[in-house]
Formats: sequence, structure tokens, C-alpha cells
Amino acid sequence: MTIVDEHVMHAPAAICLRVAADVEKWPEILPHYRWVRFHEQDGFGNGIVEMAAWRDFAGPLRYPTWWLSEMRTDPDEPAVHYTHVDGITQGMIVKWAFHPRTDGTTHVRLTHAWDGPAWPLVGGFAWRHVIAPHFVSFIARRTLAGVAAEAERRTMTTTAIAESRHD
Repeated sequence: MTIVDEHVMHAPAAICLRVAADVEKWPEILPHYRWVRFHEQDGFGNGIVEMAAWRDFAGPLRYPTWWLSEMRTDPDEPAVHYTHVDGITQGMIVKWAFHPRTDGTTHVRLTHAWDGPAWPLVGGFAWRHVIAPHFVSFIARRTLAGVAAEAERRTMTTTAIAESRHD
């Protein structure tokens, strides 16, 4: 089963990709991320990365999530690809796809493809009815919004600097 979360970012695709692939900075810009660290790194946005986030519920109730992924950034596509290699979501395939639009914005499509945990009888049900909508998509929507805010902030800063040079 594949779930899709989408967001229009008011920033060029190259900046959106850069923020999305700069995962080590995510805890600084995304308050729901506990930590992100590379176990192995092969250039910018490539390697084995460990991520941990909070799934907030009503009031002070927070549930910790954690996963380990093989990450690959492709600026030519442009996209960021993940394959979860450890954690409850092991085997999940994730893709951040960046689609530049003629108005200077970027449509970002975030897909998570997985059949669910290897739990006899209940794994698929747990994925479709609990994990996908209430954990993966919930965290993905917050992450998309936070990456958009940072990409838009960087775009505004770059624009302001460029305009000040022309004055």
C-alpha cells in the first residue's frame, strides 16, 4: 500500500531539495524531530541515516518513533529516496519528489510504500488503519510543512540579498 502526502512550497525546487536532503539540520527546523545522524555518509544527502521523531497526541502525550534508512539524493531527478533498513517500518520505500511549477513554486509529493509489519494476521491491518494514517502520514505532513517553511525562509533571504545588491 502506498500513502501520499503533498505540499506546495513557495520556493524553487533546488532550494526545497536542499532543505529536504539536509536531514542533519532537521532537528533545528522541525520540533517533532528528536535526532538525525548518519551512520555512514557518502557525500551530501547519501548514506545510512538514523532518524527519530515524536508523534504528538492530545496534551503532553508523545510517542517516540525511530527508523534507520539508506538515503540517496538525486538532484537531477530531483528527488530524495529512502529505504528503511531497520525499525518497525523496515522495508518501507520513501520518495520525496520535487516538481517545479511555472509560477516559481514547487509541488512536493512524498510517498511511503510498504505492506506493513511482518506481524501474522494483523500486520496489514495495523499498517492501513493505524501506522499509515496516524503515524507515518501525521509525521510526514508536519515534516513537509516544516521543510516548506525553511525553504521559503531561505528563498526570501536570497531574494532580499539579491535585491539589496541591485540598490
